[in-house]
Parts: sequence; structure tokens; C-alpha cells
Amino acid sequence: MDLLQLTSVLIVLAALFGAVNYLFLRLPTAIGILVVSLFASMTLLGLGFVVPELRVDDQARQIVGSIAFSDALLEGMLGLLLFAGALHVKLSDLQAQWRVVALMATIGIALSTLIVGFGFSWVTGMPILIALVFGALISPTDPVAVLGVLKEASLPKTLETKIAGESLFNDGVGYVVFLVLVGIAFPHGDAHGTGLAGAATLFLQEAVGGALLGLALGWLTFQLMARIDDYSLEVLLTLALAFGGYQLAVWLHVSAPIMAVCAGLLIGDVGTAHGMTEETRKYVDAFWKLIDEILNAVLFLLIGIEVLAVTFSTDSATAGIAAIVLALAARFAAVALPIAILKPFRTFSPGVIPMMTWGGLKGGISVALALSLPESEWKPLILTATYMVVIFSIIVQGLTIKGLANRLGREPDLV
Repeated sequence: MDLLQLTSVLIVLAALFGAVNYLFLRLPTAIGILVVSLFASMTLLGLGFVVPELRVDDQARQIVGSIAFSDALLEGMLGLLLFAGALHVKLSDLQAQWRVVALMATIGIALSTLIVGFGFSWVTGMPILIALVFGALISPTDPVAVLGVLKEASLPKTLETKIAGESLFNDGVGYVVFLVLVGIAFPHGDAHGTGLAGAATLFLQEAVGGALLGLALGWLTFQLMARIDDYSLEVLLTLALAFGGYQLAVWLHVSAPIMAVCAGLLIGDVGTAHGMTEETRKYVDAFWKLIDEILNAVLFLLIGIEVLAVTFSTDSATAGIAAIVLALAARFAAVALPIAILKPFRTFSPGVIPMMTWGGLKGGISVALALSLPESEWKPLILTATYMVVIFSIIVQGLTIKGLANRLGREPDLV
């Protein structure tokens, strides 16, 4: 299949699976599409097992293998999804929660990476450096999954801002940590990084460089939009910022995810308040909500069909179950420590730790990072464990987060 044919197939399947979910399952849209696509994929695998002559599963595996999920997400869809997500998070809301968000996106990611890495190494016998790479790719919460589910969960505003804001930033930070650790663990592979000597430089270059580039490009785009009164052109400018800025960040070797988040936050707050008319604001908001919904549908479809690329065995399934437990324990620690640090300075509702622990969903970014790893004897195990954590996170945690919020109580607001 060429790119146009493949894109057509994915959009048609996303639309059909979305319709099946709407008519029969009535789950939140993104989760429903994932469930239906996962069921369809498992059905193909079952047919291939029961009737080997059909070889349907082999054909499906070939098609899935041709998609290049990692490249499609990390180099294509991610910039648009992060920009769209950041566009709807207000700086005023984020400013009130910035201490929690900053600590969870830094100390929290580091602590979670260590807990998962050392725990997974102990469970599987994997070399510690490679296990830490797994810890880095599974630790960040996925802003795409988180924002997609939060829209349906009706959580308290302060809690939603914490979870959404943290997911936007810890994704970028986690990606940089992943690059550094891959460079150390696979010094002769196709990975990014320069070993121990360049780890600190790489981190600063990626994280700080990405933030500065995002703010600079966002500010330039805002200045241009403030001088234009044409909603179609201004929508095009935001699209150019998301697309072009992301690719420029990749070319400059700075963090493209952090660039997209910073640019989106600036345009979504300063840009909408001071650089757009009411008509433009309405069209920009509607356009990016539509982009977000469509790409979310395609991404969750891709996550569901990626099961065809995963190799399952008794040992890998056991490791996957252990990875789920480790990921939840690490998430709990990553939430509890920053809150313990900040408790002398502000009050928190007792429900904030379980809510943020359970609401820290993993998603397609973790799967894409696992797929991007250099080939090694441990890559299939990492991919299987990552996939199991992601599926558990989106389906089990995503479908129960609203019920947990109701059980813990919405009053007083979780702060």
C-alpha cells in the first residue's frame, strides 16, 4: 500500500469502529475505538490459529508492519496532538498548579524511571541499563490518552489541570530522559545520545532548547496573527506553527514535544486573548478540536491493531503483568513524593494521590518509543510489557477514573 491508500484504510476503520462503539458499546470515543480495534485484531489472530489455511493474521501482520507506527506518531501525529492539547490548557490555570506539575514532571519522572528500571531488571534478569530505558519510556503519562479520557470524566478543574499539565510536560521530559539512557545503553546502536559524557549536554539541549524554540516561534506567530484579521489565514498560521515548528525542532536536535507544548500554551492563552478576534478564536478552537478528535481516533485504532506486531509468550505475559504492577507503584511514588514536599506550603485533599496515580494513563507514545529501540534480544520483551501496560492503563484505568472520582467525592474540590 502507498501512503494515501494506507491513510484511507486507517480513516475508514477509525470511522467504522467509532460508529460500532457509538451504536453498541457507548464507551468514551477513544477508548471505544481501541476496544473495537483490539477485538478485531484478536479475532484475526484467532482465525489464523483455528483456520491456518486462511492466513488472515499473516496478511494483517504485514499490513501493520508497513505502517511504521513509531515514525507515524513521533515524527507526524505527535506534534499536532500535543499542540492541540496545550492549546486548550490555560496558563492561568497551570500557573496555580505549576509547583506540583514541575516536580512531577522532573523528580517524579526520575523516581519512576528508577523504580520501574530496577524492579523490571530484578523480575526479568534484564541488564540494568536496558531496564532503565524501559523505565524511562513507560514512566511518562501520555497527554494524548490523558486528555482524551479527561474530557469524558468531568473531573474537578484543579485536578484536571494538574493531570493534564503534568502529562504535557512529563512527556517531553521523559522523552529526553529516554534519549539519554538509550545513548548510554546502546552506544553503538542507531540510538540518539553520546554516552555518559554527553548526557547532561543532551538533556539541556533537548529540554531547554525545545522550550525556547517553542516560545520563540509561538511569539512570532502571535505577533503575525495580531496584525491579521482573516480567520482562515490565522488557522493556517497555527497549523504551520505546529507542523513546521515540530520539524524544525527535529532538525535542530531539540525536543520537538516540548516545543509543541510551549508553542501551544502561548498561542492558546496569550494568542487567543490578544491576537485574535472573537470569530478567529471560534474557528481556531473548532479546527484544533476537530484535528484532536480525528487524530485521537486514528491513534487509538493504531494502538489496538499493534497487538498484531507483539509477540506473546508465557514469560513475556508474566513480565507484562509485573510491569503493570511496577508502573502503578512507580506512579504512586512519583505523585506522593512531590505532594509530600509541597505539603508544608499548601493543603491537598486526601483524594489527590489516588486520583493522580490512577489518572496517569500511558499511551501510544510509550509503544512508539519501544518500537524505536535498536534491535536487541530484549526488545521483544520490552515491547510486549509496554503494550500490556498501555492497554491496561487506557482500558481499565481510563474506564474507572470517573467512578473513582465519584467515590472519593467531588466536594471539597481536589486541590
